[in-house]
Amino acid sequence: MGTPRFALPVLSALIDAAHEVVGVYTQPDRSAGRGKRPSSSAVKRFALDRGLAVYQPASLRQHREQDVLASLSPEVIVVAAYGLFLPSRTLALPPLGCLNVHPSLLPRNRGPSPVATTVLNGDSVTGVTIIRLDRGMDTGPIVAQRETTIGPDENASELTDRLFEMGASLLVEVLPEWAEGRIQARPQDESRATTTRLLTREDGEIDWGLGVVRIARQVLAYAPWPGSFTHWRGRLLKVIESSALVATSTAPSPPGLVLSLPKGGLGIATGEGVLEVRQLQLEGRKAVSASEFARGYPDLVGSRLGS
Repeated sequence: MGTPRFALPVLSALIDAAHEVVGVYTQPDRSAGRGKRPSSSAVKRFALDRGLAVYQPASLRQHREQDVLASLSPEVIVVAAYGLFLPSRTLALPPLGCLNVHPSLLPRNRGPSPVATTVLNGDSVTGVTIIRLDRGMDTGPIVAQRETTIGPDENASELTDRLFEMGASLLVEVLPEWAEGRIQARPQDESRATTTRLLTREDGEIDWGLGVVRIARQVLAYAPWPGSFTHWRGRLLKVIESSALVATSTAPSPPGLVLSLPKGGLGIATGEGVLEVRQLQLEGRKAVSASEFARGYPDLVGSRLGS
């Protein structure tokens, strides 16, 4: 059970490990693009290319859909970013349970935005956890965990891909032991639990009054969605790549003021420090380097962003 592109390594690993995949569940096709044509999930396209049976119920709560799933007689259900609620009957169906690949070191960062929250918090270490799902949100007992360090410029998109690759590897490593009863799942430590929230489009708007370290983390954390953006002359301006310049030789400037940096780059003043911008994207245009943007829009320097 999975939907987006970054869940593909999990399905691929199961196939490569010669497990029999009796069915692939993914969310229904969605309208996308200017023409609003139905678009299939990455998992659906991958599964159909490999001749696997695909199921796309809008919900698993209906008895009919539960009966269809039961008819497949799965020994275990693997869940990776599926996005639909699994009712109690589904959780109880497979003898080996429903195993979820979650991109954080549970019980830290439960919920819908674990990777973005990890990056935004400035954590240096994260990891992937395989749990046996229960009725709570990422509260089930831990089957296996694996840690990794986070690169200094690694954004949420890159980290998500890497964590699901790790999770896929860990899953196929422990699945035989789990099936043979040689692994005992351990309860999560509720005293250490934290929960993330669902991100919205509005979260991506940059508050230039914040410190530069926080803003630089936001740019990494909100890639690719909701992105990090501001406004310039009534148009949306996305900050695609940046880094923090905590100490500068220039006098403090009003937050949001665009500066020309000594070595020719572009900086934006924040509540504390200057954000060096490496790549920008103006609404309706493609992303370009900051130097190319400045050549095309020389009046950017000296203007104030955010309105």
